[in-house]
Amino acid sequence: MLCKGKVTVVLGAQWGDEGKGKVVDMLAADADIVCRCQGGNNAGHTVVVNGGQFFFHLLPSGIINPRCKSILGNGVVIHIPGLFEELEQNEAKGLKDWKSRLIISDRAHIVFDFHQQVDGMQELEKGSQSLGTTKKGIGPTYSSKATRNGLRIGDLMGDFEKFSEKFKTLVTTYQRMFPSLHVDVKSELERYKGYAERIRPLVKETVHYLHSALKNGQNVLVEGANAAMLDIDFGTYPYVTSSNCSIGGVCTGLGLPPSTIDQVIGVIKAYTTRVGDGPFPTEYTCVCLTKLDILDTLPELKVCIGYRYNGKEIDYFPSTASELAKVEPIYETLEGWNSKTEGVRSIDQLPLNARKYVQLIEDKLNVRVGWVGVGAGRESVVKVPTL
Repeated sequence: MLCKGKVTVVLGAQWGDEGKGKVVDMLAADADIVCRCQGGNNAGHTVVVNGGQFFFHLLPSGIINPRCKSILGNGVVIHIPGLFEELEQNEAKGLKDWKSRLIISDRAHIVFDFHQQVDGMQELEKGSQSLGTTKKGIGPTYSSKATRNGLRIGDLMGDFEKFSEKFKTLVTTYQRMFPSLHVDVKSELERYKGYAERIRPLVKETVHYLHSALKNGQNVLVEGANAAMLDIDFGTYPYVTSSNCSIGGVCTGLGLPPSTIDQVIGVIKAYTTRVGDGPFPTEYTCVCLTKLDILDTLPELKVCIGYRYNGKEIDYFPSTASELAKVEPIYETLEGWNSKTEGVRSIDQLPLNARKYVQLIEDKLNVRVGWVGVGAGRESVVKVPTL
């Protein structure tokens, strides 16, 4: 349940692909506003509604809810051609009335095609040390932001001559670093002149908009992209993304004070995989355990409950990749349940061993499991009653 005049945050607690989109779609039924606070179209969420699939990369998953406003905040980096392509694809799948509900921050930075080219070039330069990026230009765009020569949506909305000059300067900067980079500046500027008018009706100053909404008692739901272990400060650096995808990114990426946040829901899969290459800074009020049905056929389950480093048990997460590579996991083994859970719609219908698995996760995390996911559809997220 969302709290009036407060913010609920949904974050990935592993390496991505936890099923955050489905959780956001479920909670969006009670939300007035759903926001993205960081990342770009390197994220990927699939939401299944009534048998139909929607695919989101930049758009908040909550945009499916026809009563929600959807915000791309100042911390998001936006590839404008990709955004309109995504809108058109989902419109064909049944997304309606997005023009009256999508709001884009004028402070959000723009991902250009040459940022994507540079991303690929940087990965090639690294060779065997490549990071496994999506080559969507996210890292180079955040680099431009940090070096203060990036271009924001607000620049595109302003004097186009000034925008053009800044664009040329930015291209020249990257061409000095990558002499083989070719950009048809004239053609690109013509293209962005068209995009400027197309995107203009969607652009607002979103910080004041959100503060006013909260003051008026509206519910705000925030959908994190990527996940905590990919956070640029607290993840498995350097095999991370280029933004803060833990709770700090919510405050800076939307201009929200911490006092407005009511609950933080960490989404975890019932098993662990990671996105990208490479070997918890945040505290959650509860977690959503997704994809439990994937484990239905396993005879036993190994749950990592701690780590040893140089033979000694540690109670912290290693800061460097080299140290992390030497860590030894400590496992607790549970019996599997060898039965289908996909049709389960209440927690007491789960097999006994599946319930033991959920209980162990609660005990070791010392955080309540609020939902358990057992399938692809919206209806397959089972709410766990509060005792």
